Amino acid sequence: MTNPHSHLPSPSHQLPPDTLPSLIAFRRDLHQHPELAFNETRTAQKISEYLTSLNIPHKTNIAQTGIIADIPGSNPNLPAIALRADIDALPIHEQTNLPFASQTSNVMHACGHDGHTTILLAAATILTNQPPLPTPVRLIFQPAEEIAAGAKAMIEQNALDHVALIFGGHLDRLYPAGQIIINDGPVNASSDTFKINITGKGGHAARPHEAVDAVIIGASLVTAIQSIISRKLDPTHPAVITVGRFDAGTKHNIIAESANLAGSIRTLNPKIQSTIHIALQQICDAHANLHNAQISLDIEHGSPALINDPQLTFLARNAAARTVGPENVKPMANINMGAEDFAYYLQHIPGCYVRIGAAFPDRDNPPAHSPTFNINEDAIPIAASYYATLTSLASQNIAAEN
Repeated sequence: MTNPHSHLPSPSHQLPPDTLPSLIAFRRDLHQHPELAFNETRTAQKISEYLTSLNIPHKTNIAQTGIIADIPGSNPNLPAIALRADIDALPIHEQTNLPFASQTSNVMHACGHDGHTTILLAAATILTNQPPLPTPVRLIFQPAEEIAAGAKAMIEQNALDHVALIFGGHLDRLYPAGQIIINDGPVNASSDTFKINITGKGGHAARPHEAVDAVIIGASLVTAIQSIISRKLDPTHPAVITVGRFDAGTKHNIIAESANLAGSIRTLNPKIQSTIHIALQQICDAHANLHNAQISLDIEHGSPALINDPQLTFLARNAAARTVGPENVKPMANINMGAEDFAYYLQHIPGCYVRIGAAFPDRDNPPAHSPTFNINEDAIPIAASYYATLTSLASQNIAAEN
């Protein structure tokens, strides 16, 4: 990989100043018109119009509402470098009081995807205003990240064909605009869902010995499940199990015959993930035997853990240092136990995913998925410059290796 201290003779990777106002207006327009997963039709139309203005060839209606755009390279035989942005919003009623707040009731860009989309278009603007790179650059505008379905759908629609590497990033209110946060290895957790169905034997509240109480079994299961984290796992490996739903019973004086539990499993390590799955089944089987009940466990795999490639993380740090200065390239303070479906791309090709500082100075910065969430738009040209610099470095490396 390129030496981070070497000089890179290249055109400027800065966004032309006269293009920034139109890009900010583009982001605010998206923010006013958010669309939920797989319904991003207006968003896709606006992206397509912008790509057309840049004369970038692209295909629409990929995985329903996604777009794949290709900036040609000087050597068409080389594989492409991909940059990805997610484009969907969330089912949240906005309470920011911004002049460009959502005009759609109960739908809001509360996770910065309007910013991600704009950043990718800004990066495309930079790349099309300089000589072609050796490799093609593929722009992936992906729907449905919030339901962890878009990346898989885009991959199934050949978004990664002839692509060697992929890069992405997420605006983050925990870090100020002007910082880029990069970690080796795991940066987001896997996310699995589990459902437990308990079937006991109903009865009268006054005669519990004649019944098999599904509430008692469920309550015991909730407690036992927490012991997986505290007693089954190495405490140096982060993991979370949450029981988020417990439904049982119909009346105060009836012993419940059935109960249903549902929850979430978050891990950073596939081996730990497997250990938790096995332990959950063992606990369910043991409780079924102990209480003479029927207990079924269903585990649905969600997004895998997002694990950055070490070499490409090195390259990303290089690009970030050139963009914001080495003093503003920071490690993540705490690993994010939330899921990110960018991880699906990394199951197919190497890549690196970073956090991009987008906090406002000297004010509260509400968390993502909050009705008062907003991003500092100063982050947009910074992130675009980072993407352009990173793509240039990666393209040179691919050309040198081929």
